[in-house]
Amino acid sequence: MSLTITPISPAIGAVISGIDIAQPITAEHRDAIEQALLKHHVIFFRDQPITPQQQARFAAQFGDLHIHPIYPNVPEQPEVLILDTAVTDVRDNAIWHTDVTFLPTPAMGAVLSAKLIPPYGGDTLWASGIAAYEALSEPLKRLLDALTATHDFTKSFPLERFGSTPQDLARWEEARRKNPPISHPVIRTHPVSGRKSLFVSDGFTTRINELEAAESDAILKLLFAHATRPEFFVRWRWQENDVAFWDNRSTQHYAVDDYRPARRVMQRATILGDAPF
Repeated sequence: MSLTITPISPAIGAVISGIDIAQPITAEHRDAIEQALLKHHVIFFRDQPITPQQQARFAAQFGDLHIHPIYPNVPEQPEVLILDTAVTDVRDNAIWHTDVTFLPTPAMGAVLSAKLIPPYGGDTLWASGIAAYEALSEPLKRLLDALTATHDFTKSFPLERFGSTPQDLARWEEARRKNPPISHPVIRTHPVSGRKSLFVSDGFTTRINELEAAESDAILKLLFAHATRPEFFVRWRWQENDVAFWDNRSTQHYAVDDYRPARRVMQRATILGDAPF
């Protein structure tokens, strides 16, 4: 079985067909998928009715899996978290963010499976941090190359939304204790491709450490707007059993929350990465 890779836009995104990811994949297909991920940053598979176990097995081909400190997970497969709007407040996904950058080693990537889709709406956007970096002026690149930024778990997971019951409060306090604010480079070098990427997002980045507060606020406002320009992102209209696999080291994404009161259920396996540099 040969893979077909169809790009969606010049900056980001491709659709892969000719493979059933519910089945164990060959080393050749694994390498082809990894190369497509490096080139296109987010890749999509249509019509993949995978179980949580199959999803975790596929994701684990690319690295160790993470267990999220807040979101509920599949009991028999805890590495697969559940994003169900009937159960969990997922408004933190309706903001541009890169997953779990509050970790010392943020995610390498994630595999997201669509289980229940609203009749319309509920699209997800992914933006290329590489395209955003390469479009910056040279003076601004030189400034940003020397800077670091703070990423804070509580910015996307505030107490008032995730500590409403004693059980939720205990989970939130434990997650905050284990994940204090941490610093990462504003510009990240991809550990495989060597390409530079803008590595701040509205979801978790709170300040640029080397700047005064007013300067930090101004630069971050500029970067958040710049990184999400239309020419840098792809918008995916979900169908049931679609699967998306993105490179979390060089992208950020936004789950559009425009479908209420319809329900949306997604399952995600998150692949651990390495320390940004």
